[in-house]
Amino acid sequence: MTTLLEHRYRAGEMHRFLAAEADFVYLPRAGAIFALDAATADVLGRLRDAPVAHGDLAAALTDDGMSQADAEGLLRELRLVGLIEADHVVSPVALVDSPPADFPLQALVLNVTNQCNLACTYCYEFGADKISTQTGKPKYMTPETARAAVDFLLDSAKGRDAVHVTFFGGETLMNFKLLRDVVAYADAKAAESGRRVTYSLTTNATLLTDPIIDFLAGHAVGVTVSIDGPEEMQDARRVYKSGKGSYAVILPRLKALIARHKTRAITARVTLSAGVTDVVAIYHHLKHDIGFHEIGFAPVTTTEDGHDFGLNGDGMRGVLNGFHALADEWLDHALRGQMHGFSNVSETLSELVVGTNKSHPCGAGLGLLGVSPSGDLSPCHRFTDADEHVLGHVGSGVDQDRRADFLARGHVGAKYECTSCWARPLCAGGCHHEAFVRYGDTGHANLHYCDWIREWTDRVLAIYGTLAVRNPQFLERFADRKGLS
Repeated sequence: MTTLLEHRYRAGEMHRFLAAEADFVYLPRAGAIFALDAATADVLGRLRDAPVAHGDLAAALTDDGMSQADAEGLLRELRLVGLIEADHVVSPVALVDSPPADFPLQALVLNVTNQCNLACTYCYEFGADKISTQTGKPKYMTPETARAAVDFLLDSAKGRDAVHVTFFGGETLMNFKLLRDVVAYADAKAAESGRRVTYSLTTNATLLTDPIIDFLAGHAVGVTVSIDGPEEMQDARRVYKSGKGSYAVILPRLKALIARHKTRAITARVTLSAGVTDVVAIYHHLKHDIGFHEIGFAPVTTTEDGHDFGLNGDGMRGVLNGFHALADEWLDHALRGQMHGFSNVSETLSELVVGTNKSHPCGAGLGLLGVSPSGDLSPCHRFTDADEHVLGHVGSGVDQDRRADFLARGHVGAKYECTSCWARPLCAGGCHHEAFVRYGDTGHANLHYCDWIREWTDRVLAIYGTLAVRNPQFLERFADRKGLS
């Protein structure tokens, strides 16, 4: 039998980074961050090239002035957290486990219409995974389907005090009457069981009016506006079917929305595409010229054949450079105790603060489902009206076999390339829909995005470390950011 003194140790899986002249380590298996003291850094340094025996590590620590008891205690703690591990032990891999069939639902995305008054060139609504299945399907959700969806959500959310409904399209406000009726119905139904419903919507802002804005403010409906920046960038791809740009139409409506809606933050979601990549200029226009509270960016990395709006390596490099510039601004604000508004930092930082360690890239098929105008259930809004991905119907419930298959294939442990990636706790392989469009499999890792994600995660880790040293109270703001608000 091997004794403890004979054990040889190697360094565990980790990602080391420096921040504010301090040494930190991120542990993927735990989703945890530790600041390294001198003794721990010394142990890891000794394990850099080859395994070292337990007795030799303990002796080195005592030679540096540590008592035998403290040296043994340190090595025990390092084993417990996974910073060091026995050389003969095979590291565990993530289990591909599905949640129970009665996993309580938390949110629905209601695609109240698949119609839109714009013709944005990069829209996925009629992508290759849907276009052949649209014939004969309703274009607008009916009140009966909407009420059935609310009933399904409340029945499937047993044990939750609050649930969430997101209204989506097409252009959501083309079916505003239904949205208004859903809020009234859902509030009344939830109250019967002492629960509550929160709401959000995504809109292109072209149909906003003062009465609509007052309704959204009065019911604390969170609003995300799809907008791509200043006029020349907005009008490059976010156009009417005639080809006319939409910026001049939405600008006064956005000003009214931000001025009148004070119950929830108003956010902007920017789609970055070829020719629309000046992240810094876009951010400052939306933040300072228009007044959005937060701005988030999503690059187009997958395109259908024959389209040229996707970003290639050079374009993604330019985007990431812009992200770094805004990250500098974000950190400067945070060190002064001020929020900045670049949500790509805030969202990742909040995941680090709470120790996120994902089995799946997002809540699709887990606590969240999409609902098409016909009432079909899908993993999320991006799969609505794609027959291949239907998981059931609001009237009959979830097909648990299809849901289990989707989740098993999408599990990070089923993606070979992810098992050795230190960024997997936050990424878990990337978007299911993007994986399907690019690779034909919802469970395929988004390999075209890996280097980008690792570099960006490393940058936000450095921000975390800097704040942990220089303004740790600021990090406390992000502990509850992932709630239903």
